[in-house]
Amino acid sequence: MGTVTAPWKQLLLNALDSNSALKHYSFFQLATIGSNGRPSNRTVVFRGFEENSNKMRINTDCRTHKIDDLKHCPFAEICWYFTDSWEQFRINGRIDVVDGLCLDPLKLQQREKAWFASSVKSRLQYLGPNPGLPSLGEQSSSESSLDPSAGPVDAFCLLVLDPDQVDYLNLKINERLTFSSRQNINGEKFWSSERINP
Repeated sequence: MGTVTAPWKQLLLNALDSNSALKHYSFFQLATIGSNGRPSNRTVVFRGFEENSNKMRINTDCRTHKIDDLKHCPFAEICWYFTDSWEQFRINGRIDVVDGLCLDPLKLQQREKAWFASSVKSRLQYLGPNPGLPSLGEQSSSESSLDPSAGPVDAFCLLVLDPDQVDYLNLKINERLTFSSRQNINGEKFWSSERINP
């Protein structure tokens, strides 16, 4: 079953390309809903698309609050604004949490691939103290305890966002498009788009 490239994906790839000179071009905001019903938002880094797919990858620490949020409610939305091209993407969908306890060998392979695609400096953060807990003073360096050839540590988690809806706004040309997905009887996703008022 082949994956059909979503019509919004080329718009996003073009925006990434035209804003790639900016240091922050790969950062976007990820909003989740906690078990208390309140929204929570944070900035994360886009780690690319899953191969031959419209699914988007994010690396995170499994000890963060966003994991609890996603276990409570797997739906999330990202908001990405490109300052050079004046384009905004709001991408809504379901997030798959792939941690070391995942039973799917293909997903574990994707997690390992994501781990090795990260810099050693980035990998070191997963050896630090629990994010969000009170700091107990200066932390010792964990560099010596990280084997660069070893696979992912327990705290490393891959998030995979499978988009369902995309709201695209281009402020330079005052254009707004919405893209919605549905599944056909074979379970394949297909997309429709609509031009709406900005």
